[in-house]
Amino acid sequence: MASRTSGKGSQSTAGNSQQRAGRSGGTAKKTPAKKAPARPAGRAPARRAPAKKAAAKAAPKRHPAATRRVGRGLAHGAGALFRGVGRGAKGLDPAHRKDGLALLLLGLAIVVAAGTWSNLQGPVGDLIKMLVSGAFGRLDLVVPILLGIIAVRLFRHPEQPEANGRIVIGLTALVLGILGQVHLACGAPGRGDGSQALQDAGGLIGWAASKPLIFTVGSVLAVPLLVLLTVFGLLVVTATPVNAIPRRLRQAGMRLGIIEPHPGEYEPESAGGYAEYDDEWREAPARRPRRAPSAGADPEHAEEEALNKRRKPRRTPVQPPTDREPDAVDLAAAAAASLDGAVLHGVQPSPLLAGLSSGISTDGAHPDAGPAGAVPTARAADRTAPAKERGPGTVPDLTKPAPEPGAGLPARAEQLQLAGDITYALPSLDLLERGGPGKTRSAANDAIVASLTNVFAEFKVDAAVTGFTRGPTVTRYEVELGPAVKVERITALTKNIAYAVASPDVRIISPIPGKSAVGIEIPNSDREMVNLGDVLRLADAAGDDHPMLVALGKNVEGGYEMANLAKMPHVLVAGATGSGKSSCINCLITSIMVRATPEDVRMVLVDPKRVELTAYEGIPHLITPIITNPKRAAEALQWVVREMDLRYDDLAAFGFRHIDDFNAAVRAGKVKPPEGSGRDLSPYPYLLVIVDELADLMMVAPRDVEDSIVRITQLARAAGIHLVLATQRPSVDVVTGLIKANVPSRLAFATSSLADSRVILDQPGAEKLIGKGDGLFLPMGANKPIRMQGAFVTEAEVAAIVKHCKDQMAPVFRDDVTVGTAKKKEIDEDIGEDLDLLCQAAELVVTTQFGSTSMLQRKLRVGFAKAGRLMDLMESRNIVGPSEGSKARDVLVKPDELDGVLAVIRGDAQA
Repeated sequence: MASRTSGKGSQSTAGNSQQRAGRSGGTAKKTPAKKAPARPAGRAPARRAPAKKAAAKAAPKRHPAATRRVGRGLAHGAGALFRGVGRGAKGLDPAHRKDGLALLLLGLAIVVAAGTWSNLQGPVGDLIKMLVSGAFGRLDLVVPILLGIIAVRLFRHPEQPEANGRIVIGLTALVLGILGQVHLACGAPGRGDGSQALQDAGGLIGWAASKPLIFTVGSVLAVPLLVLLTVFGLLVVTATPVNAIPRRLRQAGMRLGIIEPHPGEYEPESAGGYAEYDDEWREAPARRPRRAPSAGADPEHAEEEALNKRRKPRRTPVQPPTDREPDAVDLAAAAAASLDGAVLHGVQPSPLLAGLSSGISTDGAHPDAGPAGAVPTARAADRTAPAKERGPGTVPDLTKPAPEPGAGLPARAEQLQLAGDITYALPSLDLLERGGPGKTRSAANDAIVASLTNVFAEFKVDAAVTGFTRGPTVTRYEVELGPAVKVERITALTKNIAYAVASPDVRIISPIPGKSAVGIEIPNSDREMVNLGDVLRLADAAGDDHPMLVALGKNVEGGYEMANLAKMPHVLVAGATGSGKSSCINCLITSIMVRATPEDVRMVLVDPKRVELTAYEGIPHLITPIITNPKRAAEALQWVVREMDLRYDDLAAFGFRHIDDFNAAVRAGKVKPPEGSGRDLSPYPYLLVIVDELADLMMVAPRDVEDSIVRITQLARAAGIHLVLATQRPSVDVVTGLIKANVPSRLAFATSSLADSRVILDQPGAEKLIGKGDGLFLPMGANKPIRMQGAFVTEAEVAAIVKHCKDQMAPVFRDDVTVGTAKKKEIDEDIGEDLDLLCQAAELVVTTQFGSTSMLQRKLRVGFAKAGRLMDLMESRNIVGPSEGSKARDVLVKPDELDGVLAVIRGDAQA
């Protein structure tokens, strides 16, 4: 074995030396290496001498080989450095990359301006003169301006990359047409006339654009052809089809004040906001996708179905679909881009684009593809393929990129005629700030997908992440299981998943409602703010003009959440301190002020904290001043009960089942008051009662508050009275069983314990929320809560809305709300809550003329301490005499003086 190995080594050495000799031009090729194995092994030492000689000859050649190895190592190192920089650039925020490109163009524009507008010396100036002046000729002064305009556009509209190709094509046609005309106007010099002659004309670009036309059709026809090319470039840059030129000119005249718009005509905010072509261009028959006709379908039902599906996520696969027609794909991309720009700038998109965005799933898509036409083949392949073959790179983003709008936005500054010839203008939505469309994907999402896939692989669970929907606060990752895999295998990995993604607030939903998938909700490292103005600008809110429609926030699927308080019909808002409960109350009140007049909705605000709702003092929607005393709040709830009974009396007398029907009949003049009643019927407004802290009320008068709340929540829906109860202490003594049973809708923010979550939602989940507006919304009739980020309104926005409402109208308070509290202002503080017992004890003692503590115990069924306290109170008011041991006390008041004594006790002796 040793000799055989030695022989092989000698053969290898000889072969290498022969190859090196052959490369150096020697004659070693005459001795073929393939004959070496035929020699006997015993002659191996004789073969080492030639090998050593060859090695000795090749020794001086080793220095270039070492140099090559060093150079190769340096090249690999430099390549690794640049690859690392490239990978870092890929992880860079896209916004920074776009800003960097814009800054590069701006710097280039400055350098070109210095070379063309002034005499820049040096090699850079010579290069600019040779390239720019030689290419553009006389129009080289315009090149810096064009570069500056492109840079400014990238700064202002980085969210519209889909228009870059269109602008490049339009600018190219525009430059070719203009430079060709300039070249013809200067005599069309050729290259033989010298470079200076070309620079004094249209340059090389003008010569290249005009010379072929002069050679083929002559200079006479070349001019109109170049003019047409220029017009085409201008239309493409401005995204204006030919049939839309008159309308664009009319809009420009309206913006300049030359032409007055017709009543009700929509005037755009800016002409530069058109990222794509208008509806007339899209309505061309060649660009319209064909839809399969459905039997019995009409536009009204189709629009209603699209509005009902607004909460479903929009599926956007990573790979473009190949089983759909190209026209439909282009229209879908254009519709999505238009909707993104509309949401960002607060402008209502065109109805055609809105219809395409909501109904694109019908264009050749499978019913299982989802509301936005996800590719069924890709989803089927993901389900059938093994879990280990599906990597994070194939995970589609299921986030809804933009809310699906409905009808056009109404004029928010419309003049509404109220009773008594009062003109009231609703606040404009411009008083509320606009926010961006939000991110749909980031590098952090891809990293979490890789971490989840790694966890499943380590624990040998046949599951894969097939998509995710990114919300403003959390991202929900959809996990599909392989065959014969239990769902408990995923739920048991909660702590391991939390460890892998470095986040303790991981919530698992098994399964996602309406899907055969398990949801894993993980907080985003970059949270987004949800502005109240964006939610109120939603087309669904504009299409539904119900005054009780309020904004809540944005769900985990990227859609805005709104709720109609008239359908809820009562809601319980609870959460720990700092979880976003007060912001939610502010959003509810602000939504009512923005969308409803004081004739539509009146409010009763209860603020035991005394500082939360003071910003709304004096708004015309209030029916009584803001109540801060818990005792007066209990009496206000009792007044609400009396108001509910009066409304039900009218409904029963005139034969209506709901307050909306009664109001419609009153406005139509179909309901007349009975003769001789002296009544003047008017529509009843909705009455919204907001209690900011229920715990303080339950501490002062638990029995009265609970009775009033239970009675209101049981009966007040048809009377148009709705309750919003908020508390930061959701315990069983505050939110009792009767209150929970009659308040069907719940909104839970972050709680401190599992028990509090069960009190609010009757299920766990709120204890895993991350605070600052992160909540679970459980509307009436829903099985599982909706994860959402609550909307936020700043104090400046609230102040602006309140100021607008105060300027429009002064509040008109009801006197009967506080009439009971005015009488009780003179009640002595030492009586407290024993007023009724004291009156009963005084009446009993005065009528029987027998003052005994044991008699009060028996008759009033109270303890000895309470009976002794009642006797001391009557003694301090000279009703009975002092104690004389075991004897009964003397009664100092006669029976005919009983009414006056009771009036003094109640505090209405002056009445």
